[in-house]
Amino acid sequence: MSERDREKWNARYREGAYAERAHPSRLVERWTPRVRALLEAVAPGERPRALDVACGAGRNAVWLTESGFQVDAIDISEAGLERARASAAARGLAVDWHYLDLEAGLPADFGGYDLIVVIRYLNRDLLRELGARLRPGGFLLCEIHMATDAAVIGPTSAEFRVAPGELPQLSKGLEILELEEGLFDDPDGRPVALARVVGRRQA
Repeated sequence: MSERDREKWNARYREGAYAERAHPSRLVERWTPRVRALLEAVAPGERPRALDVACGAGRNAVWLTESGFQVDAIDISEAGLERARASAAARGLAVDWHYLDLEAGLPADFGGYDLIVVIRYLNRDLLRELGARLRPGGFLLCEIHMATDAAVIGPTSAEFRVAPGELPQLSKGLEILELEEGLFDDPDGRPVALARVVGRRQA
C-alpha cells in the first residue's frame, strides 16, 4: 500500500469514518460460535488463536476477543488502530494490535492460527497463502466486495473487487464449507455486492 493510501485511511478514521460500525461483520458474527464450538470439541479448554487481517477500527477483533479467542489484529492505519485500542480498552480486553503494510506480505511469524478473518480487504497474493497460516482444522472467514453492474457501495475500481467464482479459487488448499455471492443490504440499509467464503484446512 502506498504512503498516499495510508494517509487516506488515516484521514478517514480521524474524520470519524465507520464510527457507527461497532458491530462485527455478519459473517463473523454468524460463524464465530460455530467455529468456537468445533475447536472446543477438538481441544477442550484451549484458548484458540485468531488473526484479523486489515482490522480497521477493530470491530471484528474485539468481537473475537470477547468470544474467547487470543487475537492478533493487523492494519496499515495508525488512526484506525488507535480507535481499535481505545475500543478494546473500554471493554477491558487485551488484543495484540500490529501496524503492518500487508502489501509487503505477512511476516513469517504470523502463523498457527485456528481462525483467520479477512473482511473487505482484497490482496490476492495474501489470500492465496492464508491457508498455510492456519493450523490443521483451522478456519478462514473471508468477505470481499464483488464485481457487479448494480449500484452498490464500496470501491469503484474493479481492482478491489473479486469476480464471481474467484474467491474460492483464491482460498487455496481449503475445504469450502460455505460460499455466498450476490447483492445484500448492509446493516445501514445500503446495497452491497459481496462474495463470502468459509474454508477449513483439513486436519
